[in-house]
Amino acid sequence: MTSPILGLRTTIYKVPDLPAAKEWYSKVFRTEPYFDESYYVGYNIGGYELGLQHEVVSMGENVATFWGVEDIEAEYVFFIEAGALPVEAPMSVGGEIKVATCKDPWGNIIGLIYNPEFKGFVPVE
Repeated sequence: MTSPILGLRTTIYKVPDLPAAKEWYSKVFRTEPYFDESYYVGYNIGGYELGLQHEVVSMGENVATFWGVEDIEAEYVFFIEAGALPVEAPMSVGGEIKVATCKDPWGNIIGLIYNPEFKGFVPVE
């Protein structure tokens, strides 16, 4: 059986001061963002996305990891039917990229992402 989950794609850090976070992350990762808007900054770090999102949250909900899928609507429904609690239904976040989030039965955030720019890790032979 082949899994419809394609692997890790994105980790997002939610920060209250996006400009300061962008400056700090650009410095420590020694790179500039490929996507830079007032609500979100995205970096391509070794073929994976490090995202900074402007949002003030309580401790414990400041990181969301996103798993790549080809059909985000179908996978989101599958997770909800399996007992996950909906947080954000699939939505476009720019271009062809779509994201959705839910919580597992223990309160952990699970992110799903369709991003045609990130096909995942390909080992070098």
